Amino acid sequence: MSEPRPDKVSEPVPPGAWRAMWLNTIAFTVCFAAWMMYGILITFLVKSGAYAWDAKQMGWLIGIPVLTGALFRLPVGIATDKWGGKPVYGLVLILSAIPMYLVSACDSYWAFFLAGLGFGFTGTSFAVGIAFTSVWFPRRLQGTVLGIFGAGNAGAALTALAAPKILEALTAGGNLEGWRTLPKLYAGLLLLMGLVFLLLTKNRIPEGSAAKSMRQRLAPLKHARVWRFGLYYFFVFGGFVALAQWLVPYYVNVYALPLATAGFLTAVYSFPSGVIRAMGGWMSDKWGARVVMYGVFTVCLGCCALLIVPQMDIRSPGSGVMAKFPGEVTEVSPTSVVVVNPKLGAQTYTLKPRAGELVTEQERKKSLLVLPRGQSWQEPAVALGDQVKSKELVARGVTEVFFQANVWIFTILCFLLGAAMGIGKAGVYKHIPDYFPHDVGVVGGIVGVLGGLGGFVMPVVFGYLLAGTGLWTTCWVFLFVLVGICLVWMHFVVRRVIRERSPEALEIIERGHVNYSSAGLPADEVPFDD
Repeated sequence: MSEPRPDKVSEPVPPGAWRAMWLNTIAFTVCFAAWMMYGILITFLVKSGAYAWDAKQMGWLIGIPVLTGALFRLPVGIATDKWGGKPVYGLVLILSAIPMYLVSACDSYWAFFLAGLGFGFTGTSFAVGIAFTSVWFPRRLQGTVLGIFGAGNAGAALTALAAPKILEALTAGGNLEGWRTLPKLYAGLLLLMGLVFLLLTKNRIPEGSAAKSMRQRLAPLKHARVWRFGLYYFFVFGGFVALAQWLVPYYVNVYALPLATAGFLTAVYSFPSGVIRAMGGWMSDKWGARVVMYGVFTVCLGCCALLIVPQMDIRSPGSGVMAKFPGEVTEVSPTSVVVVNPKLGAQTYTLKPRAGELVTEQERKKSLLVLPRGQSWQEPAVALGDQVKSKELVARGVTEVFFQANVWIFTILCFLLGAAMGIGKAGVYKHIPDYFPHDVGVVGGIVGVLGGLGGFVMPVVFGYLLAGTGLWTTCWVFLFVLVGICLVWMHFVVRRVIRERSPEALEIIERGHVNYSSAGLPADEVPFDD
């Protein structure tokens, strides 16, 4: 098993390292922007009436580029370890430009499907960049530089911001076919970035990597740790990719927002998630990735729980009024019911009237209602002259609840969720060069595969959940369950290993001191032999 290699504080940064990192980051930003293009384009084409695709078909088209980017991350990561990042990254950029250009000629569901599979290779850029960035830097800086590189996720925000505006300009005056220029622009950007990368970068290959056999390269995959990290990344990265595309139709359908506004609010979610990843790398270097991941999963769990509740009007049975004795109803009004018994006399039941409209139309559209608003009242359940029995209902109770799920509160929660995911992405990848310093490409590749698969699977699952329930908020239910599994699994493994290695430390933690360093264990050096 590969153990964390000792850090050498004095280990120098080789010449050209910082230029390689910045070029990697810029190229990754371009690739990520292209990778997320379908989220905007497909939503635009359906909303404009160009194509009548349902929620399931939209989910497949939005997710299909992510599938290619996910499945080919492992072989591309292995190729980077073997031949270096310069030729591999250059080819990814240039070859992806071809199917991106072909999107402009698509005119059927399956044509879009196949073209999406083709330009989805832009998603493999992450495996290249992770390996090609880490090989330049000593361990003491890898959390930070990999976090900076990962900030290229902000390409999703750039697409969310710019693509709707570009489509609006291209289709002005009713020229709906103008959308075909958008993929041509992305293709040109990919081609240009590929040429710049090949001209300005210097190649570098990990020591001894070129001579490894395929069996040696794949050996780290036998460790359960790799797959556990992959599940974490399935959530933090896959969830980020899925929501970066799914939130656009979400805003359009749930809040009836224009496409440009939906794109802007989606960028509010995706831009911080990309940029803050650099801070996540620094935090992982300073406090340890495992402590960071505890915080990330906890915040995500809370945000998803709050986002599950949909905008809703509910009317349900409330507290009613029952007859104290049998008799005849002699008087009925909105505020009272009178029941007369020949032997026991008359009994007047006072009813709670309705106070009026719970929420005005103006409040529904413009007010910032943070908490649910409710009221209860009682309505007569009998008519004049009815004979009632003891304990029979004479007035039914009605309870009405309104919850706005305000768009701004929704956006703030999405912002917090995106920021936490961004920090989590850096936290996951901080582990890889520590535990697998000579296999960053293959381990980063398989973790990236699982993360990318999350980005593909989730929009499809979201589409089926929406079609089956009619509720857009079912996507948050899925994410809530997924992050809950990640948190429970991580906590279970941490406690098991600490129990085996340091029972005294476990006692301290169980008394409430969750910080591992306070229990006498370095936060990120808990030995994981799973």
